[in-house]
Amino acid sequence: MKVWIDGQLVDESEAKVSVFDHGLLYGDGVFEGIRMYHNRIFKLEEHIERLYWSAKAILLEIPMTPAELTQACVETCKANGLRDGYIRLLVTRGKGTLGLDPRRCPKPSVIIIAATIQLYPEKYYDEGLTIVTVPTTRNLVNSVNPAIKSLNYLNNILARIEANNAGVEEAILLNSEGFVAECTGDNVFIVHKGRLLTPPLSAGALYGITRGTVLDCAKELGIAWAEPQLTRYDVYIADEMFLTGTAAEMVPVVKVDGRVIGNGKPGPVTLQLMKAFREKTKTDGEIIFPN
Repeated sequence: MKVWIDGQLVDESEAKVSVFDHGLLYGDGVFEGIRMYHNRIFKLEEHIERLYWSAKAILLEIPMTPAELTQACVETCKANGLRDGYIRLLVTRGKGTLGLDPRRCPKPSVIIIAATIQLYPEKYYDEGLTIVTVPTTRNLVNSVNPAIKSLNYLNNILARIEANNAGVEEAILLNSEGFVAECTGDNVFIVHKGRLLTPPLSAGALYGITRGTVLDCAKELGIAWAEPQLTRYDVYIADEMFLTGTAAEMVPVVKVDGRVIGNGKPGPVTLQLMKAFREKTKTDGEIIFPN
């Protein structure tokens, strides 16, 4: 495997960062997870835009232009012979001192990894997930804002540990007011009486690119949707439920906290949207290998 580090493609065994990098020491940096489908890097422009938003929020200056990052992602995929798979694009604060002060890090570092991924076994896309709500609360928006896709994912990891302990693949995090925020790595959707509902971004949800794509699909299909505050009660009485995320794509949910969702099978609106989403992956994105 070839990994892009600060302008060079190097073998995986030679891909190294300093132990003084503040991304390692403090989680000081930002990242994007990006999918490749059918020889295209899906929604690459949107992912790079969000990367710059996250960087701006933490006063991190990315040492490359969006066009240069785009080309670097394409070249990394080419170097690994990948037409389908997953890209992890990171920008760390760079090498500094053992102190917190980011001003002691003179040069941010850019890392691009292109590989393959399968977040959930295939059966869950056909049969649906069983998930739980966990005690860990989503980060407050005035602390580490969940809109910032930072390298500090400990909030999500603590919730994932609770999901693991419960014997399930995913978990719902509530915000400090008790409303549904998101899952450990995915946005949440429910369907109730034909309407598609998803928590507002202000509830503590990531500005999900797959989330936005699914809402675009809903508009094109004429499916009514809204972004109300949702409680666990709303989830429990939903007719359908699914999660969205770059790695997860769209995955149905059939049971939450022991409550069966709908009839316990992926529902018709979910299946319709999954089909529409998969169609978009065939035509949207930066081409890797020219025909």
